[in-house]
Amino acid sequence: MRSLRTGLSLASLLSGVAMLGALLVTAPAAHAADAPLRDLADAKGKVMGTAVTGSKLTGTYGEIAGREFNALTPGNAMKWGSVEPTRGNFNWAEADQVVDFAEAHGQQVRGHTLVWHSQNPSWLTNGTWTPAQLSQLMNDHIALEVGRYKGRLATWDVVNEPFNEDGTYRQTLWYNGLGADYIAQALTAARAADPSAKLYINDYNVEGVNAKSTALYNLVKSLKERGVPIDGVGLQAHLILGQVPSTLQQNIQRFADLGVDVAITELDIRMQLPATEAKLTQQAADYKSVLSACVAVARCVGVTVWGFTESDSWIPDTFPGQGAATPYDENYAPKPAYHAIAEALGGTTTPPTGDACEATYSVTSQWNTGFTGQVRIACSGGSLSSWKAGWTFGAGQRITQAWNATCTQSGAAVTCSNASYNGTVPDGGSVTFGFNGSWSGSNPVPAVTLG
Repeated sequence: MRSLRTGLSLASLLSGVAMLGALLVTAPAAHAADAPLRDLADAKGKVMGTAVTGSKLTGTYGEIAGREFNALTPGNAMKWGSVEPTRGNFNWAEADQVVDFAEAHGQQVRGHTLVWHSQNPSWLTNGTWTPAQLSQLMNDHIALEVGRYKGRLATWDVVNEPFNEDGTYRQTLWYNGLGADYIAQALTAARAADPSAKLYINDYNVEGVNAKSTALYNLVKSLKERGVPIDGVGLQAHLILGQVPSTLQQNIQRFADLGVDVAITELDIRMQLPATEAKLTQQAADYKSVLSACVAVARCVGVTVWGFTESDSWIPDTFPGQGAATPYDENYAPKPAYHAIAEALGGTTTPPTGDACEATYSVTSQWNTGFTGQVRIACSGGSLSSWKAGWTFGAGQRITQAWNATCTQSGAAVTCSNASYNGTVPDGGSVTFGFNGSWSGSNPVPAVTLG
């Protein structure tokens, strides 16, 4: 049963004078961390990042991306196929959008990715190139893209996914055309284009100690010995529920001992759908294990999740029947995984209670036969992913128009639910919707319920 707290309207009404009243209603909600993840990460000297889609960096998506993370990775916008879809014709719009957003929000950017076997333009993959031509194409691409953002990006995933599962080199355009030294060439070109950016090799299924991660270890060791510029190793960490490698921290440490930084670059933890409470609890434990392993190693610079919300996740399209891999659900409500990340970074969370969110009804203006009303929904110590407010008018009032909500009235009963763009009310945040109505004789403040 929700508790109600009512307020009184001003009794004396003059023509055109505001009539105010309030009713506060509480509703249970999921709780966010006491501090944004980026603040907790900053306190640990770590990066807490997310991959983003540049076109979505508005509204609630943009608000969460800016508030919770101190680093952004463009999910697709900086890949070769995105920036040069036809030879000599460039599209930097979304990449620029991500960089501009990050700079406006005090965030660093991870460039992703320069040399990869996938998401290349067809003119490149379908071309017939001599080794000299291929070498020049790679050098020119790196010089152009890294040079465009010189001094603005903290890190680059220079080479992505060079190994097979057994530790042999992946047969790619680059390996087949240039040999294994394409990696050293790419790193050298990136250093020349931006001497201040940290340069990484990035791969998946290298989180624990295994044949693939050992091949990567041996490559990095060799590059360091040869004086090739290499600053870090990216462990993607596209993980499966309950399968965080037991050797994760050991593996991070052995790379760090080579004198390079380590980053968890693309973390998500997928499960077979539907998600259940037990699965979400296991997922939270898995996220905490990954974050804790990074926190425990000084040269693990931080963790980036590969999209923070289910609506932005690649998993369902790639692994049919699987999903729920991110820290927020599709309605931008934090999941147990979010709280686990916060706890691993040294934060605390408050268990849900019935007193998390309040709805305040007020009459903001009134005239002979009409009035304007407003309801403000605010959360403190909790959050909402959607909302519905309802009340029953006591004196025959009728709603004639509403905004920022969808309102229906049946007899004296009114129900208003969130619009598509304002369903999320974060901890410490609020949303407001309003309406015009008619009245006659009196306009008492109704009792509101929030659901």
